[in-house]
Amino acid sequence: MNSGKRIRVAVNGYGVIGKRVADAVAQQDDMQLAGVVDVVADWRPRVALSRGMPLFGAASEHAEAMRKAGLEVAGTLEDLLGQADVVVDCTPKKVAAKNVETYRRRGLKFIVEGGEKHSVTGHSFVAECNYASALGRDATRVVSCNTTSVVRTLSTLKRAGLLRKARGTLLRRATDPWESHEGGIMNTLVPEAEIPSHQGPDAQTVDPELDVVTMAVKVPQTLSHLHYWSVELTRAASKEEVLAAFRTSTRIALIRYSDGLPALNAVKELISDSGRPRADLYEVALWEDMLKVQGNELFYAYMVDNQAIVVPETIDAIRALTGAQSDAGVSIAKTDAALGIGGVF
Repeated sequence: MNSGKRIRVAVNGYGVIGKRVADAVAQQDDMQLAGVVDVVADWRPRVALSRGMPLFGAASEHAEAMRKAGLEVAGTLEDLLGQADVVVDCTPKKVAAKNVETYRRRGLKFIVEGGEKHSVTGHSFVAECNYASALGRDATRVVSCNTTSVVRTLSTLKRAGLLRKARGTLLRRATDPWESHEGGIMNTLVPEAEIPSHQGPDAQTVDPELDVVTMAVKVPQTLSHLHYWSVELTRAASKEEVLAAFRTSTRIALIRYSDGLPALNAVKELISDSGRPRADLYEVALWEDMLKVQGNELFYAYMVDNQAIVVPETIDAIRALTGAQSDAGVSIAKTDAALGIGGVF
């Protein structure tokens, strides 16, 4: 990318993550949304057009179906890729792994999301942890919502010299809210079949030094995920010292029961009332008045918005791959300011 020019970003897949990434790209003063791609001709691409986003079909048959539905279509994915510096693939799990062949053939930088395996790109990304190692790469993978939260929180403790090992239990939402009429679970809990659950090993693709084990259970709600963590510290510490470590991350928001935030729905209501688009919680919302330290043992819990937490990470990954910003702190601050991160809390 030429210095001084805005990064031209294509978003392939205008679903739960894709529409949020597209909006976030449009809010960056150093990026230009080249267009969005999808395969459907229903209300979703109509929303994209109403927001002034150029719309493309994944293939010629999709573009034709969109035109027949009365949608203004600018072309196909192949057309869009010729107008982009980087593509963010937000297509469903396993679809992106096939699409990368097209991106590589064109010599185009690309980002996939956490539904894909680490091996698809050979690099997994969380901005506060390993931004530098993504600089100038051809591709990276922004890890899943839960893995992002694991790396964010444990990395802050590691940077403070406090982390020895961590064991976490994840209460996972059953499905995305907009699809709750199609699937999910009712009147039961479903343990993930293996220990560790996949999030712990996934966090180690970002930072192999993390001593982390996760267990997960699917629960019958769609608001967000909830994590409980038991951490062995490197030494005895105070609660204030641990909280100070968490405060070094702009993407960890400390919340309190005493502020009327005792549950996931209350936090979502706060975010909604704050005016955030789609009530998106980009931060990890961690209860500071629940947090407990006993000698060198730390216990805490937090909330993860499965639809939003990876959005700022994706924006930073775009800058890292293109080399538009070499300093992680500068990119993170720029992304935070554009998305209003930190302002609610």
